[in-house]
This record gives sequence, structure tokens and C-alpha cells, in this order.
Amino acid sequence: MRHMKRFIMAGLASLAVLSLPAAAPAVLPQGAKAPQIVSRGALAGKPFTFNLAQALKKGPVVLYFYPKAFTQGCTFEAHAFAEATAQFQAAGATVVGMSADDLPSLQRFSKEACRDKFAVAIANPRTIAAYDVALRKPDGSNTGVTSRTSYVIGQDGRVKFVHSNMDYRDHVRLTLEAVRKLRR
Repeated sequence: MRHMKRFIMAGLASLAVLSLPAAAPAVLPQGAKAPQIVSRGALAGKPFTFNLAQALKKGPVVLYFYPKAFTQGCTFEAHAFAEATAQFQAAGATVVGMSADDLPSLQRFSKEACRDKFAVAIANPRTIAAYDVALRKPDGSNTGVTSRTSYVIGQDGRVKFVHSNMDYRDHVRLTLEAVRKLRR
């Protein structure tokens, strides 16, 4: 019972933080060189190391930052990316979700919410700062989670598209459109 109560309280606290209005992050501009990332992550529940430079050798990469695994918007967004995985693959792109969650949470999230379709990785404080995706409270203090920001990074390592909006609904559509434009 005590564990359940803590779980419920933690969930409510997460939702409260995510519902706070926050200043829009500055984000990396289109054309900027994407900072290198090497991070632990999970795919289909199995740990692995994500290396952005290695992933870019295969094609463009969609890096989508999300605030917290298993919160409503993040779960819906993961489901949407999972449903569109074949379309991203057909366009030659790799999708990787990133959050400040720990590896055990990401392992579970990669199976349950991402449906074993794409990888999720840890966005450590250095990555969050480099991509300028820290979600801030109205007073400017850090919430400890990332903003909902999606980047399309071309094989040349440059940001081709960026969409930062806490509403999860347009991230998949807009990043898929941006990836498809790269093939033209």
C-alpha cells in the first residue's frame, strides 16, 4: 500500500510539473551543428549504447526529447512514433526518444510505450544543455525534465528541422514531413 501511495504521489507530482507553463526553450536553430551524443539507452527492453555519429552513417536521425516516461502525453507520443516507425524507416530515418529518465524506466518504456519499435536513450544534463531542451518553470528554475522538442538531423550532422511544443500531437507528422523532404 505504501509503495502504491508513493507511486501515485510521484505520478501526480510529475503531472503537476508538466502542466506548468514554461518559457519556450531557445533550441538549436536550423542549420546548427548537432552536438554529439553517446548515451545508454534501451531498444525492446534491452540496454544498448546510442551513438549519434554512428546512427547518422545510416541516414537522418529524428531525436525527440520528451519530459517523462509513462506520463500521458509522453506515452501517447511514443505510441504515435511507434505507429509511424515503418514510414520513418522507408524514408531512411532512425527515431530515438530521449529523456532524463533512468535506464530501468527506459527499458520498460521501450517495450510498453514504444512497442519495441524504436530506441529511447538517457538525456544527461550535458546533452540537455547542448540541445537546449531543459524544461523550465515560469521563474526560470529547472524542472529536471526535458521540454518536448523534436530535431531532424541530416547525415551531414546539421539540424534540418526543429519543433518545440509541449503538445505531443504534431511532432510525428512534422518530423516525418521534414525527413521526407530530405529525400527529394
